[in-house]
Amino acid sequence: MADEFVDVLIVGAGLSGIGAACHLRQRCPQLSVAILEARASLGGTWDLFRYPGVRSDSDMYTLGYSFRPWTGDKAIAEGPSILAYLRETAREHGVDRLIRCGHRVRRAAWSSAEKQWTIEADRDARAAGEGAGLETVRLRAGFLLACSGYYDMAQGHSPEFPGRERFRGRVVHPQQWGDDIDCRGQRVVVIGSGATAVTLVPELAKRAAHVTMLQRSPTYMVTRPSVDVLARWLLRWAPKRLAHGIARWKNVLLVMLLFRLCRRQPQRLKAALVRLVERQLAPGYDVATHFTPHYNPWEQRLCLVPDGDLFRALREQRASIVTDQIESFTETGLRLASGAELPADLVVTATGLRLAVLGGMALEVDGRSIDPATLVNYKGVMFGGLPNFASVFGYTNASWTLKADLAAIFVCRLLTHMRRVGARECRPGTGEASMPVAPWVDFTSGYFQRALHLLPKQGSKKPWKLNQNYLSDLAALRFGRVDDGVMRFST
Repeated sequence: MADEFVDVLIVGAGLSGIGAACHLRQRCPQLSVAILEARASLGGTWDLFRYPGVRSDSDMYTLGYSFRPWTGDKAIAEGPSILAYLRETAREHGVDRLIRCGHRVRRAAWSSAEKQWTIEADRDARAAGEGAGLETVRLRAGFLLACSGYYDMAQGHSPEFPGRERFRGRVVHPQQWGDDIDCRGQRVVVIGSGATAVTLVPELAKRAAHVTMLQRSPTYMVTRPSVDVLARWLLRWAPKRLAHGIARWKNVLLVMLLFRLCRRQPQRLKAALVRLVERQLAPGYDVATHFTPHYNPWEQRLCLVPDGDLFRALREQRASIVTDQIESFTETGLRLASGAELPADLVVTATGLRLAVLGGMALEVDGRSIDPATLVNYKGVMFGGLPNFASVFGYTNASWTLKADLAAIFVCRLLTHMRRVGARECRPGTGEASMPVAPWVDFTSGYFQRALHLLPKQGSKKPWKLNQNYLSDLAALRFGRVDDGVMRFST
């Protein structure tokens, strides 16, 4: 039996994959589309993470899709609300019928002779709801679109702490949080200071005897109301799409302004951010130790504190912050480099993510293995020399979906152009041989730094330079020429 052929194969049924499929249904209805999802259900991040308080760290007017306005009460929404939004979007656009769960893509091979990809996936019959066992399935596709995110959904980053086996309590990574974890009346230590820790601490503090956030170094934090009053007023009095558009652009421009100020006047913004935190804490709190980072703002992502919930927990002494390093676990807690000991019944290792480049799939072109680290970005969507392949990677300094939407629209424009001119292959050139390359991102966050050697590169000028700017990408991806002289088309 011949392998099934689809015009576009999407890998991943999370925020990016669902959005891309919806755009394809709207803009390229004549194309056949399939979505392979490794997990048992759609949702990606929002189906995977189940820890208490899981929420967005971007407002939903920009994290939501441009074509489907967010109408929820909160701009900073909880995980279950976002998952429901994704499921409703997929159902309304008929995308849910395109998803094949339990399919983990292992290998994708391009044939220039046949102008198509052959994809091999491990199909888990249990995840697909059809008994048990694994089998290998093959599909062929004219275009391959990777929407699998950037981190390993199987496991998070968990350092090896000395003496961990001696600890008599429980240790859990947020990525493996289960319904059987009960922190009521317990002493909880959350290791980490990123978005996950900042979300967990105030939520756990509602039930635990006490929660301690143990950090090696501080993170910049910004308080923001969970409800966008202007957006709610607009949604009440103006047409839904108009209200959503105004709220979306207002938030896009505010975040862009903050990012630009942080890059141009880092010391001034650093002082302002620390001062805003100080005002939300009790007089005399050691802000210099616990809330003054050693790097400039936006060298790592700012942590969002909706409604100041973390600071309220600190003021009410239901939570505390310790800035120190772990020497070892003990039977009853953690011994720190300073000599202090933290008693604990439950330790949550909010120590970050493990990156998985292109969802972990192996790529081949005409029998030659492709190392992702040798690829050079093209317009933030494709890669030099790699045919009929696009990858969705959102912004590090703004909402992920802003870039995901633009990437999907660009792919639709590209496929429409190919159909119009009769091309079966599109392949960006490889750039200038003398062009210097730089790392994929300039973030200093640990999860990026640990994987920089695995990630593709970016060039020093357009279209090889990776923009972190929505307006620039809007011009290039939505309105710029598809046949730009760099993209090569072939029949």
